[in-house]
Amino acid sequence: MSESKDTLLRLLTTLQLIPRHPGRIATPTLQEKLADRGFHIDLRSLQRDLKGRLSSHFPLACDESVRPFRWSFLADAQINLPALDTPAALTLCLAEEQLRSLLPASVADQLKPQFQAARQHLNSLEHNQLAGWAKRVRALPNGKALIPAPLHSDVWASVSEALLHQKQLDVTYLSRKKQEAKNFTLHPVGLVSRYALSYLIAQVDGYDNLRHFAVHRIEKATPLDAASNAHPDFDLDAYIQSGALSWKTAEGTTRLVADIHPQLAWILKETPLSEEQSLTPIPGSDWERLEATVLQDKETLWWIYGLNDKIRVREPQVWVEEIKATLNNLNSYYATHSGDQHDQTPAL
Repeated sequence: MSESKDTLLRLLTTLQLIPRHPGRIATPTLQEKLADRGFHIDLRSLQRDLKGRLSSHFPLACDESVRPFRWSFLADAQINLPALDTPAALTLCLAEEQLRSLLPASVADQLKPQFQAARQHLNSLEHNQLAGWAKRVRALPNGKALIPAPLHSDVWASVSEALLHQKQLDVTYLSRKKQEAKNFTLHPVGLVSRYALSYLIAQVDGYDNLRHFAVHRIEKATPLDAASNAHPDFDLDAYIQSGALSWKTAEGTTRLVADIHPQLAWILKETPLSEEQSLTPIPGSDWERLEATVLQDKETLWWIYGLNDKIRVREPQVWVEEIKATLNNLNSYYATHSGDQHDQTPAL
């Protein structure tokens, strides 16, 4: 490859590695990523590329308030490298629809320029059959979708940067339980989007266990240069399956036994409640007996409450008693306060 072509490819790769504001990338990190892609360049030459050749022709911004300097594209920069082809544009359009119910709004906002470019590309096509595909398919969330919690874009940028580069993170975090802000140094290991919220899984400096932090309750976040503690045995999927992100009523799993309505039985045959599930016809009835191994968590109880008279729980006994107590409380409340709009609803 000629030297001029090699330089051109290096410059294009450099541009592709620079995120859009509020995302940022430090010059040494950029140098490392270029080396991973086969472009070896000393730091001084890279700085000349950024400040000279690239900044003079592209809408780049340099944050010189921190060392090493950090680079980004301007937030509203209209640039797309390389140009989208139709399959890539279609994938982005479908991803936008799916991610809308999974990511906080401010996170999705950072992807708007790419999504917009994808829509413009598809709209410009008249005879390509793929262009009409995005208009004919939709993804809907299961259950009631809540409005995503607002998230500060600078906080998201700092959290993702610390997680990506495995750096420690100083945060000011608003505790929902104590209703006060506290300062922590975190060692991030994972990030999970759940319903309308995102959670950072991290070890608090000075402690051994992992905890999860709602990202929208992080009021301030600053990535540090110090490397985060390594967790080589951490498995994000195993962490989720353990129920760590659920509101547990007890540790481990339990055996759920219940009589269920035939319509519900049909649904659970198509979409089982768990890997260990059986459905058996009840003699003399069109109902069926459900047996399943489930986590002992509030989500399963809320699912049961939402089924109303389509389910009768038989085991575990502790859930049977809790359901009875809840029904008695509701019956008492509605019998006593029927039609009274001014009384406050008591805690159940």
